Amino acid sequence: MSQARRVIGFVNLAHSIDHMFVLIFPTAVLAMGDSFTSSYGELLALSVGSFIAFGAGSLPAGWLGDKWSRRNMLAVFFIGIGAATILTGLAQSEVMLAVCLTLIGLFAAIYHPVGGALLASHTEKLGRDLGINGVWGNLGIAFAALLTAGIAQYLGWRFAFFIPGALAIVAGMAFLVLVPDDHVAMRAKAKPQAAVPRAVAMRVFAVLTAVTVAGGVVFSAATVSLPKLFSERLLGLVDSPAAVGALVAAVYVAGAVAQLIIGGLVDRHSLRRIFVPLAALQAPCLFVAATAGDWGLLLAAAGLMFAVFGQVTINDAMIVRYTADEWRSRAYALRYLLSFGVSAAAVPMVALLHDHGGGFASLYLVLAGFGFCVFLAALFFPGRHEAAPAAPSAGLSGASP
Repeated sequence: MSQARRVIGFVNLAHSIDHMFVLIFPTAVLAMGDSFTSSYGELLALSVGSFIAFGAGSLPAGWLGDKWSRRNMLAVFFIGIGAATILTGLAQSEVMLAVCLTLIGLFAAIYHPVGGALLASHTEKLGRDLGINGVWGNLGIAFAALLTAGIAQYLGWRFAFFIPGALAIVAGMAFLVLVPDDHVAMRAKAKPQAAVPRAVAMRVFAVLTAVTVAGGVVFSAATVSLPKLFSERLLGLVDSPAAVGALVAAVYVAGAVAQLIIGGLVDRHSLRRIFVPLAALQAPCLFVAATAGDWGLLLAAAGLMFAVFGQVTINDAMIVRYTADEWRSRAYALRYLLSFGVSAAAVPMVALLHDHGGGFASLYLVLAGFGFCVFLAALFFPGRHEAAPAAPSAGLSGASP
């Protein structure tokens, strides 16, 4: 195996761990009733600090990745998130639980700005590798529901944190042994990109900002609430936490399929041609999910996950095509600061609307509004004919969209 493929392999594994560990708690909380006296909404609200740290930690992580070492930062990610997850399993009070969840979010913040830039600097086929990387992240979300529910049911919720945490630390040790730090060498190999007209670049930045904010709310609220939504609405299909986890995981397979499909299309078509129809899918699926149950809810959730996770691949392609390597980690950091920052607001919104605001029907109608905003932003994204690449530049740059 070449060094580049080994690096991409670890980046993919890290993506899976990142999303899985952040979402262990929303499923594990279903089994915490005997350990804590708080309600579902009150316990879920303890994870707000995790989502805040997930966003706020992106900027320092991106800066360190660009200025120090992306490889070393990814090693810190593996070992740090593993240790924080084990500590969460040891929590004896709501306060300790909130602190440990915040630590998970802080270490999880490292992955996206650092991992995305590492992948971009080692890949030779962008769309394909972005799609595969997205599948790994999607599998992490699926495993969060499936494995957490199964482990919590048979071993207890604490082991749902202990076991993954220990495996992440082992992965970090293997990464340090198998991947040398080639920070300087990779920068020397970075290929210059064709410049993009300033007006087009600013338009892309505005669209990406709007999609990141609106899409971040939808992504976070949907992935956090789906286990509880299924446990309430799929009464004719499930009878245990493990069964809920299995169906949530099955729905996330649609997201994995989307990222493979969209990744392949990115290598062959303009981003706008893919972006607009994909964005149009979000709002209708959220509207149906607001009131549907059983098979109708499953189909709507599958369509939503296809749109949401396919959009992640589109957003990552925008970053790679419009930024130079030397500051790509910071570009990713800015994007994920916005995305995970609004995600922090989505968690209390889920808790509040579930317990006091009309339940999941109200929540998903609100999310449908955010989904429509994503579609409106997509309509303003420039087509290939609007970008006229000039000479290579070290600043904001990229291929035609």
